[in-house]
Amino acid sequence: MKTFACGDVIPGCGARFTAADEDGIFGQVAGHAAADHGVTDITPELVQAVRERIQTV
Repeated sequence: MKTFACGDVIPGCGARFTAADEDGIFGQVAGHAAADHGVTDITPELVQAVRERIQTV
């Protein structure tokens, strides 16, 4: 199981995501980034920042 806290990348955001694997996390985060932060251009740097902060639980 994996977990990710958006606030680790976007200060002040309290959203947290849990999924069976990294792909599940990225699927949830992409929708959240667009809907709540207006981020539709997912750069390699953003992907790396998220990947570095995904934790195994």
